[in-house]
Amino acid sequence: MADSSITEDYFVIRALDNGVQVIGMTRGPETRFHHAEKLDKNEIMIAQFTEHTSAMKIRGKAILYTKHGTIRTDGNDEQKK
Repeated sequence: MADSSITEDYFVIRALDNGVQVIGMTRGPETRFHHAEKLDKNEIMIAQFTEHTSAMKIRGKAILYTKHGTIRTDGNDEQKK
């Protein structure tokens, strides 16, 4: 891998409902879908960008945990307890 900064960060996706879709998109001159996963409620996926994957699309209610913070797909901030 030529650029390790592309692939060193992981993030976690936690499904809040059944059927959350995680779709990987290609890197390069044409962006295309190349991989898809479905998560059921409370399932998690640990993901990482690669030299082939430049973006991910999340459909459905989920929480993403990244080094930049927590993001909810429904727009609500997660409450800290």
